[in-house]
Parts: sequence; C-alpha cells; structure tokens
Amino acid sequence: MPEHDDAKADAKATGAVTPQGSGRASKRPARSAPAFGAFVRKEPVRAPVRENTQANTPVGASTAQADGLRVETAQSWPADAVEVGAVIEAYGLKGALKIAPHAQGGKALLAARRWWLLKGREQPERHSAVRASAKVHGDSIVGQLAGLTDRDTALLLRGARVYVSRADFPAPEADEYYWVDLIGLDVANEAGVELGKVADLIDNGAQSVLRIEYPETGKDGKPTTGERLIPFVGVFVKTVDLAAKRIVVDWEADY
Repeated sequence: MPEHDDAKADAKATGAVTPQGSGRASKRPARSAPAFGAFVRKEPVRAPVRENTQANTPVGASTAQADGLRVETAQSWPADAVEVGAVIEAYGLKGALKIAPHAQGGKALLAARRWWLLKGREQPERHSAVRASAKVHGDSIVGQLAGLTDRDTALLLRGARVYVSRADFPAPEADEYYWVDLIGLDVANEAGVELGKVADLIDNGAQSVLRIEYPETGKDGKPTTGERLIPFVGVFVKTVDLAAKRIVVDWEADY
C-alpha cells in the first residue's frame, strides 16, 4: 500500500486548515498578512453499531503479541502522546485500519513511524505498532500496521483512539501551527491588554477560531470564566511566539 507523502499534491492532505487572508467585512483595504494554519481536532466519525460480538472483544495480550502489536502500559506510554484519530473500521481483508483523523488530511498519522492505540475508558487497553504504510482515502486515513494482516484482528481495534508522539509530528510550514502547541498560550492585544489563554480551537469550516478563556465576575458577584472567540487568521493574529508562550492579536477587549 503506497504511502501518501506528497502533501502539496492535494490541499486536503496538508493536515492544516486552509489559510485565510481576508480582513474584516469593512471598507478598509485588506492587508498583506501572513497565513496561519492549525492542526484542529475534530470529532471522529462514529462507526455504525453492528451486532458483531467479535468486534467488541478485547484485543488481549496474546492476540496483540501474535499480530505484531506491542502491549503498552501507562508507564511506557509516551508523555507527549497526542490523540490524532480513531479507528472506525477494518479496511479490506489484510488487516488494514480505516482511521477518522481529528485533523483534515491526517498529517501526523501519515508522518509518524509508530501509532499508539488506546481502547476503552475505565481500564483502557494500550498497544502500539509500527506503521507499515498509510494513505489518504477520502476523508479518512487507511493505514497498515506491521504484523497486522488479518481483518478479524483489525476489527478488534475498532473504536480505539490513535495517538502519535508530538515529537513525530512533521515540521509545520511557515506560519503554520499545531493546535496542541497553541493550547494554554497567553493572548494579548497590540496595546498590551491581556485577553486570556487559549482553551481550544474551533473549526467552523471556513477557518480556525481561537477560543480564549479569561477570569471575570458574574452578575451575582461570583468569579466565573469569560470567553472570547478570535479567528485564527493573519489579519487578526499578528504574532505567535511559542517560546514565550504568547500570541499577540489585533483585537479589543470589548469586542
């Protein structure tokens, strides 16, 4: 199965939101601003519920070892693991997995050498395996893990969340930032007014939006959390300094 490695051949394979360069809907001229992209998490596509008891059977240590999956523990799990997708189905007859990526194009899934799989919530089963190949397939990623050659075993992984070590992410292009690197950064405007911290990124289909949280006082006089939504586009986002953990925006506190 050939690996998809030509990200520029298809805009959907970039793993980044399409850069936006337009300004506000006003009469002022549009500025030549840098383009910002983001690796934005999306909700995985849910697999249809099927009456298939085998698909709900735990993978188990013996099955994992026999099929090339390495059993992991909380201690062996990488500290920088980032959830990047979810297994929605087996693909074909040779043990390939169909993954719903959390970011358009699944850039991190295509680049990482090893995938880490977490199945279950209360007492999750942890496994990892070397990615033998991966390619974009519509809105999904089809990946083959080394040693996993049986469809029935692949079905046992349905519903597993797929993680990749942050260190294995491909280097972003100029003015492109991964969402995981933006969470928690302080946000201030050009006048130095602190606006809060990045709590999340939202994909509205046209662009990414920073969701900023900040402390405020409610009508009852009690402390609460306020929210600001700032489009993550060059006309508003002036600088992103990951080292300083700070974003400067063209945005007023009373917007």
